Amino acid sequence: MVAGSGIRGRLLAALSVFVFILVFRAGAFQEALEQYDGGKQLHEPILNTDSLVRSVRRVAVIGAGAGGSSTAYYLRKFAANKNFDVTITVYEKNSYVGGRSTTVNVYNNPDEVVELGASIFVEVNESLFNATKEFGLNYSDSYVSRRVSKDALGVYDGQNFIFRQPYDTTWWNNLAILWKYGLTPIRTKQLMKQTIGKFLQLYRAPFFPFSSLTEAAQKANLLQATAHTGEQFLNINGVGGKFATDLVQASTRVNYAQNLGIIHGLETMVCMATDNAMSIMGGNWRIFSGMLAASNAKVHLNTAVTKLRKPSFGGGWIVYSTQDTSHKGQEENESAPIVQAEAFDEVVLASPFQFSNIEIHPEPEKTPDTIPYVQLHVTLFTSPLRLSPDYFNLPADQEVPDTVLTTLNATEQQDEKITRGEGIHGVGSSGFFSVSLLRAIKREVGGVQKIEYLYKIFSPAEMTHSRIKGFLGVKEANVEDVDDEVVTWSYKKVWHSYPYLYPRVTFEEIILDKEQTLFYTSAIESFISTMETSSLMGMNVAQLVVDSWESKMKASKKARHVEEDELTVKAKL
Repeated sequence: MVAGSGIRGRLLAALSVFVFILVFRAGAFQEALEQYDGGKQLHEPILNTDSLVRSVRRVAVIGAGAGGSSTAYYLRKFAANKNFDVTITVYEKNSYVGGRSTTVNVYNNPDEVVELGASIFVEVNESLFNATKEFGLNYSDSYVSRRVSKDALGVYDGQNFIFRQPYDTTWWNNLAILWKYGLTPIRTKQLMKQTIGKFLQLYRAPFFPFSSLTEAAQKANLLQATAHTGEQFLNINGVGGKFATDLVQASTRVNYAQNLGIIHGLETMVCMATDNAMSIMGGNWRIFSGMLAASNAKVHLNTAVTKLRKPSFGGGWIVYSTQDTSHKGQEENESAPIVQAEAFDEVVLASPFQFSNIEIHPEPEKTPDTIPYVQLHVTLFTSPLRLSPDYFNLPADQEVPDTVLTTLNATEQQDEKITRGEGIHGVGSSGFFSVSLLRAIKREVGGVQKIEYLYKIFSPAEMTHSRIKGFLGVKEANVEDVDDEVVTWSYKKVWHSYPYLYPRVTFEEIILDKEQTLFYTSAIESFISTMETSSLMGMNVAQLVVDSWESKMKASKKARHVEEDELTVKAKL
């Protein structure tokens, strides 16, 4: 065979494939889409079908919370660093960005914003802290202005306050803590710093980026912390006992609604890393809004992704989505739902897969596990009344601390059904995880300025209005209606807030398919569940995506060179 005819044969074959793709797009592909899901008609043709055969990379991110926003933000940065051209599309089923970091307006007043979900981050949270500086966001002073009682913090065991911490601490307060708990608080802080130091290695090479969280945790020597409960981990390191059940457990309960008998040691240490806590004025969601703006992504709010499908004629994914138009005041379409479809090279799942209701065809090689999540009830309310001393078994002349955390009393601590219980089975006799007086608010009522107090309660079950009034010292039997003079405003939300962080040594997969086109940021949730770690995983996935582009580009070049060399050899024969 003449070498030239062989080249022409390859060109003709390639041309035939190209023509076939064009014909497929024009006919069969559109027909296939219209058959989607047994008759749900696609009213819009597939968008950007040329994305499957072009040089510009197209990435879909499903979820605009901390993980998704960070993925888009860092993907734009990392792609630019390697001179890759990329378009990014973010799908969010809710009407807002930020995921579990969202706010509500007290009295429906946009000047009185309160966090409903993730409330704080700390200075060691590198991704959030740096983004805050880059976007010029201001820190909230709510943690300063809320000072109402002389005590900032109290720990209540369902019977009595076993610990109180004043705003103005003195050497005498510190001495009293050492007298009660010995050197355990100091040793616990040292253990926390050692553990968090190991975790921070994941931000840098050679740990970053990591394609396997299990391997990264092993390499960082963190599996001892994740393999044991918080109780076991503290005891192994000689810092268990009364300090652990009084204060460390109070921290795991307010942060994760879990006792030390459930939550693993690594997350226990995260709960103790609270130095320089901060929040953003107007809401922490503004960090993620800033990330999306900086990413130049196309953001589709009120848009639920329903299905991912690999096309039969090429790589990548077809993303099917439906948009909720009810918020626009449009009449409900009683006919088949409108489904839109768009083609992408890579897809990033940036929210817990088990709650997404997304079908994936074909099923990926590695499907995320279904893991139990905490169902957390968040109750916000305002009242002109302060928390009642009588409710907490205090003398009438003693103030209740501004923040009340809870733990188990000595009897409950001996009962494994409670220490290892979930939800209402683990909360103990207090019945709630925390109640906080967030701040005092001036409210105009009938032309008169009145002072009211804004409260937040975390609990495993709904807080009834009568229970709320009990906190305030109003003892009315079977009262479920809000009394405008007692509870002037309220808002309730039930979250799947975070997983039950049971001890484990293996974690969810990040890359879900062998072609490296489907990624999962929520793999980190059962390792550490925070805004910052979701942001870290977004950054990690973004780097993995860019690295896969580089790897595929190098492999393609190498294959081309091999083919050219073979043709050169044949030409010489």
